[in-house]
Amino acid sequence: MRPLLICLLLGLALPASAQIYKYTDAKGNTVFTDQPPEGQATESVQLPQTNSVNMQVPSLPPVDSNSNEAPAAPYSLLQVSGVPSDEAMRANNGTFSVSIQIEPRLAAGHRLRLLLDGQPYGQASNVPMLQLTNVDRGEHSLAVEVLSGEQSIQQSAPIDFTVQRVNTSSPALRPPPPPPAKPKATP
Repeated sequence: MRPLLICLLLGLALPASAQIYKYTDAKGNTVFTDQPPEGQATESVQLPQTNSVNMQVPSLPPVDSNSNEAPAAPYSLLQVSGVPSDEAMRANNGTFSVSIQIEPRLAAGHRLRLLLDGQPYGQASNVPMLQLTNVDRGEHSLAVEVLSGEQSIQQSAPIDFTVQRVNTSSPALRPPPPPPAKPKATP
């Protein structure tokens, strides 16, 4: 069994190290082949070395379990943007989107999740544009955290904002009453 396996492996390795030959056929065409034809003058072709690229994988600094210090933050910039802080946000249905600024780019295996008023909000995502829906009117705080699995590894500073929603019971928003019906004239 072993000799058969060795022969198969050697048979697979031969094409990878095969020699390339070049010759001109009877019609004047240049032909490249891995087997030299009989009775033809051929020249051996030396191929250049193939290109290769080494991928650099972003890595987090190692965590020393014996150290009392918190590990260094993997992201130099992590903040929520697109929320007005000086004025109230007008969102009649309480739905709006926010952008997340993050540097360097979000690493593989990391996800972003919003924290609305200190509580996790919505599903974690790897997209730096997140949407909030049906947020109550009033003052709120918003932050973003980076998750690795289910563990929070970094959190942004919270920002305060106010949501202004139209009160649908306002008299100004009620439809005007229908005009009074005209009495019918009798003959």
